[in-house]
Amino acid sequence: MTMSTSIDSSALLAQLERIANSLERAFAPDQAQAFDTQAIAYQWQYRRVRGIEQAVLSAVKNPALISFEALQNIDRQKRLIEQNTRQFVTGRPANNVLLTGARGTGKSSLVKACLERFHPQGLRLIEVDKAHIGDLPQILDFTTGRPERFILFCDDLSFEEGDSGYKSLKTVLDGSVAGQAANTLIYATSNRRHLM
Repeated sequence: MTMSTSIDSSALLAQLERIANSLERAFAPDQAQAFDTQAIAYQWQYRRVRGIEQAVLSAVKNPALISFEALQNIDRQKRLIEQNTRQFVTGRPANNVLLTGARGTGKSSLVKACLERFHPQGLRLIEVDKAHIGDLPQILDFTTGRPERFILFCDDLSFEEGDSGYKSLKTVLDGSVAGQAANTLIYATSNRRHLM
């Protein structure tokens, strides 16, 4: 006994198309993960994406910028950080920066002024919370090879004894086998002169 079934080819094609569309949506790059090339500032954050907590690079739509001219009574610091950042964006040797001092003395404003001055030359800023400083190698994987120049900015940086973030920062600053990305510097502020 043989049984014959007739398959409606148009219904089968429609079903296959629905399956393909579902798979594309499920595995397409997430909007939260897409790099917004029009933005000048980003935040490294943790969010739930498709039910999984993961790090994402989120564009800051309206970053709080300030001009160097608006900063008063810190002329020496302005000159030094502006010169260092200028060297960085032009591909010359530049240093990572740690700004220390009491609250309200303009440390974060100096970093924002660098972004305001040099973003037309390709400078970009990624703000990294001190709780996520251990993600620096992952962030460097993202920035390495890109045409932009990145400042990884950590505000109010300090470590408690045994904090694993300190080791990650030290590895990035001292260099690892992979080396440091030539297009990335770390600018940090701290209210403490000693980070530990």
